[in-house]
Amino acid sequence: MIRTGVITGVSVSHTNASVDEIEAASSETVAERVERLLAEPGVSEAFAIGTCNRAEAYVVTDRAEQGRQALADITTEVRTGAVDHMDHEASLRHLMRVAAGLESLVLGEDQIIGQLKTAFEASRAADGIGPLLEDAITKAIHVGERARTETAINEGVVSLGSAAVELARRETDLEGSTALVVGAGEMGSLAASALESAGVGRILVANRTIPHATHIAEAVDADASAIGLDAAASAAERATVVITATGSPEYVLKSEGLAEAGETICIDLAQPRDIDPDAEELAEVELFDIDALESVTESTHRQRQAAATEVEAMIDEEFDRLLALFKRKRADEAISTMYESAERVKNREVGTAFAKLDAHGELTDHQREVIESLADSLVGQLLSAPTKSLREAAAEDDWTTIQTAMQLFNPEFDGELSPSEDTADNASTELPAERPEEIPDGVPKDEIPPHVLEQLSND
Repeated sequence: MIRTGVITGVSVSHTNASVDEIEAASSETVAERVERLLAEPGVSEAFAIGTCNRAEAYVVTDRAEQGRQALADITTEVRTGAVDHMDHEASLRHLMRVAAGLESLVLGEDQIIGQLKTAFEASRAADGIGPLLEDAITKAIHVGERARTETAINEGVVSLGSAAVELARRETDLEGSTALVVGAGEMGSLAASALESAGVGRILVANRTIPHATHIAEAVDADASAIGLDAAASAAERATVVITATGSPEYVLKSEGLAEAGETICIDLAQPRDIDPDAEELAEVELFDIDALESVTESTHRQRQAAATEVEAMIDEEFDRLLALFKRKRADEAISTMYESAERVKNREVGTAFAKLDAHGELTDHQREVIESLADSLVGQLLSAPTKSLREAAAEDDWTTIQTAMQLFNPEFDGELSPSEDTADNASTELPAERPEEIPDGVPKDEIPPHVLEQLSND
């Protein structure tokens, strides 16, 4: 059947939602969510992705309203203002923006494209990926790869979290070391991701609310674990680098608490400060605050903003190509159905003609070729104009014309052939010599023009 489905999407992300709201919308694994969505009425395809900064799901249905209803349960625990609902075209464009890093907390970050690929394969394993989502997500990944290959969208250091790690890397060797992240908000999440990319061997995430710290620890591939905020001082004694980013109005690490930390790089990203400034007096502690990092990010932030403009233009170009692909596939499927129908009728009637003529003397191979060539020529010429019209209809979003063509020509060719339709393969001289005046479907006995029959008799 023709692909008449539309994509509907929903997104809960850092743009409008809190960490708690994202967690509420991420209560299931990708496989669980896809399986549940496929069980909803009208859903033929489903895709989901969940990261520490976003929870999104997409479905394919015949009607957009079915898609909105299928996705409704995902956001029941999230306030209305934190949810983005997307129609077909908005979903396609959003997926490209996500893959390119334009929707990330850190503009152009690389991690999201790997997460998108992983979610794609998990959704496929759950039988959620069909032709529409296959094309949409494949295109999004292509755009993401193009953006990073052809522009500077992912070059340099742009977030304070990644800048903190870059500064720490300049001061000491992070490979295989232990790092402590204090705070489980956006900045803490970015710092943990950057530490993982820097080759840190173990990451400890300290937070007053341990489930939030656990969420960040589980989001990185490195060896990571969550601890309570009261354990941060003792954890600092094992850490080579400490990055703090809480919203606490008081110091979470005091000078005396760091006295036994040994050689430690401490980077305080919080405002107000998380680390007692007196810790700078400790001989083996190097303390940096947020002012020391802003200069590290300024130039690359400008660079990425310029690259983002290039990526936006790239997305516009690829978006148009994707819509054209969908239109072409819909037209091609309608055309294929039309030709399939014509081919079935042609084979049936040619077979019937062969049987009738063989009953009066077996046809030669040349005579059979003449009849088959005539039938092929008639099909090609008769369907040439409809083919052109269907391609034009698809280009102009005239789906009524395409639907009408499907209703006229679709012979339900996925089903078993009925005996009367199977004569093209089974017709032979074993058929009775006496034929009825009318053959199946009301086709007259003199279907083959007299002048053709005369020509065959003379060959």
